[in-house]
Amino acid sequence: MTLSPSPSPSADITTSDDQPLTDTGLGLPVVHRPRRLRRTEGLRRLVRETRLTVDDLIYPMFVMEGSGQQQAVSSMPGCFRFSLDLLLQEIQAVQALGLGSIALFPLIPDHQKDNAGTESYNPSGLIPQAVRAIKQAFPTPAGDH
Repeated sequence: MTLSPSPSPSADITTSDDQPLTDTGLGLPVVHRPRRLRRTEGLRRLVRETRLTVDDLIYPMFVMEGSGQQQAVSSMPGCFRFSLDLLLQEIQAVQALGLGSIALFPLIPDHQKDNAGTESYNPSGLIPQAVRAIKQAFPTPAGDH
């Protein structure tokens, strides 16, 4: 076998009689790539490996200290930080859309930040407060209705 230059990122491999082979990326050449499972949309849907549903999504939520506050996240257009009271309302709207998982991102004041992340261990900190409030407001996880 000899390697011949190719304009594509993967090199074309040819045999001594110039029959093209395709490199699988695992160092194993494939003579023929069967396409029988890709002929129709029904077959493609049947053998599809990745299916993304609303159950696979995690909604990022940004929380901050205070009450009755909503603040735009400047680096993320369309995203907002919510005070805890408004966060609970936003979670209710998110659950109504069928999203059952959230990820909380706190806005920690600079004077509480350190290299060890000690504020994250504070039982009176923003995230523990938010988790307690969420669990109290939504005792049943969204997926368990």
